[in-house]
Amino acid sequence: MLLSDFDYPLPAELIAQRPLGERDASRMLVLDRKAQTLQDRTFRDLPQILDAGDLLVLNNTKVFPARLLGRRRGIRSQRLGKNNPRIGQFLKSEIEMLLSQEEGGGVWNAMVRPGRKVRTGEVLTFGNDELEAEVLGRTSQGMRRVRLRAREASVEEKLNELGHIPLPPYLSRPDDASDRESYQTVYAKATGAIAAPTAGLHFTPRLLDELRVRGIEVCEITLHVGPGTFRPVKSSCVEDHKMDAERYEVSPSAAATIRQALRQDRRVIATGTTCTRTLEHVARVNQTIVSEAGETGLFITPGFPFRVINGLLTNFHLPRSTPLMLAAAFAGLEFLFRAYRHAIEKHYRFYSYGDCMLIL
Repeated sequence: MLLSDFDYPLPAELIAQRPLGERDASRMLVLDRKAQTLQDRTFRDLPQILDAGDLLVLNNTKVFPARLLGRRRGIRSQRLGKNNPRIGQFLKSEIEMLLSQEEGGGVWNAMVRPGRKVRTGEVLTFGNDELEAEVLGRTSQGMRRVRLRAREASVEEKLNELGHIPLPPYLSRPDDASDRESYQTVYAKATGAIAAPTAGLHFTPRLLDELRVRGIEVCEITLHVGPGTFRPVKSSCVEDHKMDAERYEVSPSAAATIRQALRQDRRVIATGTTCTRTLEHVARVNQTIVSEAGETGLFITPGFPFRVINGLLTNFHLPRSTPLMLAAAFAGLEFLFRAYRHAIEKHYRFYSYGDCMLIL
């Protein structure tokens, strides 16, 4: 397929810059694949739309403050970025580092910007030299390997103190204190993501309780969202794109719950593209759902044979993005874009802090 097949126009004013005051007040467009119908609902309707016996799978990854703004040791700070609303408040920063994945022993993979200036052996510092990153080299994906060291505290404490929530670039504002709560699902537990699994941002504890009361089963798995989910597709032929691997974990209890639902022919509803990729990867490798931890670079495009999920709860995705391609694989490209055109016409809110769709 061509990359241009996944393009669509979106008015900029429909990109949600802030979350709603109440998470579950978002709108939800329901897509019935069999009947090819669209229905405008709200997220609070979810317990009435799903059936007793359905299994809803959540991704419990937790976003950490992975974005650091600092300087190169021995280099006089410059007033960079003063015209950029994303970093304009950090006038003394000249280096932006986004931590991706910890290798162990304080060594991380990280994206550094501007990367051309930073050489192996150099030291980057953050805060009042309270946290530093020694550049060890490059990875095969073009990232830097860095070793973090903290003064008078642990690295984790300094990351929580100095780090910023890595908001997506289409949010044309710096992060603030409220994002530490709002850009996090209410069931986030396993720290390790650089972006939220945004389909889950709509849930509240009250709505989860209501789902369980109505006989809808809920279980949790983990996929730590990394750069792979958002890396742009640059090849004109979609099939030539290669996804970066991301870490996942399926617990013994979650695996048993999902296997039982499949044996009993009950619907499995994935919350988000990250849940979908994890479930379909595990089933593809093992011919069933098993308990394991590993990495997946599964790239789902139209024509993919789904083995696990019968429903997908997902937000509206960027043009030409891999999550959009996954949604198109599940809903059908023509039907999905009909839904997107409807959502634009009805002024749905798009992307991370926006509204959602339920594809059944």
